[in-house]
Amino acid sequence: MTAAIDLRSDTVTRPSAAMREAMAGADVGDDVLDGDPTLAALQTRVADLLGVEAALWTPTGCMANTIALMHHLTRGDRFLAPAGAHVLEAELGTSAWLAGGLPTPLAHDAGPGRPTPAAVTAIAGASGPYFSLRTSLLCLENTHNGAGGAVTPVDEHRALVAAARDAGLAVHLDGARIWHAAAALGVPVSALTAGVDTVSVCLSKGLGAPMGSVVAGSAAFVDGAWRLRKMLGGGIRQGGVVGAAGLVALDQAGDLGGDHARAARLAEGLQALGWPVIAPDTNIVLVPTASPAPLVAALLDAGVRAVPFGPGVRFVTHRDVDDADIEAVLERAATLPAPS
Repeated sequence: MTAAIDLRSDTVTRPSAAMREAMAGADVGDDVLDGDPTLAALQTRVADLLGVEAALWTPTGCMANTIALMHHLTRGDRFLAPAGAHVLEAELGTSAWLAGGLPTPLAHDAGPGRPTPAAVTAIAGASGPYFSLRTSLLCLENTHNGAGGAVTPVDEHRALVAAARDAGLAVHLDGARIWHAAAALGVPVSALTAGVDTVSVCLSKGLGAPMGSVVAGSAAFVDGAWRLRKMLGGGIRQGGVVGAAGLVALDQAGDLGGDHARAARLAEGLQALGWPVIAPDTNIVLVPTASPAPLVAALLDAGVRAVPFGPGVRFVTHRDVDDADIEAVLERAATLPAPS
């Protein structure tokens, strides 16, 4: 039986032999008592890449974002985020439940996943009486997962940060897939973090680590983030075992352009078959359809794994899928009627 090609997410990747070797041989210590040298090296390297003072490893991206929002928000504060943002739709309401914030979505009036600075100013730029909502944070996302991996360009990022500053807001960037955004734009990652107070990045989405994210910002923020991480999940202990995988994952960031090229090829091939496809910015291909569940089932029967995603179906290319796999996906898709 032909093995199914898994395009559900870029988190389904498995550690390479080099990554497993690095994990097995990692130099470790007790991160709670006197520090883990491999985690320390990873945190320093990520902070340097992001252009910030310090960073802290977390087991998950949800924890990284929650730590940042708990730092920025006072209970009852409103925060702004693009509609469909991960912190609004895919983190079990922790922004409200644990961080105490009131989320307000911003329309994508500048393009998929991208609000305009004017939208930020319109909500946060004017003060009201004492009983009015206090808006204190803008939470950006680059790339925007819900909008199909849409990229916010450098100039738009800077304009959004400036609008937030003018309105007295702090800025957190959910950069789970910021590596993809930087690869698509051909810019250093630090160009897409300029001006933010805090940023989270993922080491598993696209980069191939089995787990782990990093939350970063000023040294003072990270000092507090250690306490918040303990509050949310305890101590990490010999975290260098997975931190070593993160270091190898960073070495693999240069491969992301290949994922983007394969996503573009998949989109073009599906369009040639008559499928409705949204052209991808990065490695996520969205196929709008009124009946996603039957299409996902038919794809699985044909040997392709995808997921329902909003009013459609999502395919995500990643480092465990090569050019031949994409051609095989297109051959299998050709056996199915075009969705509508």
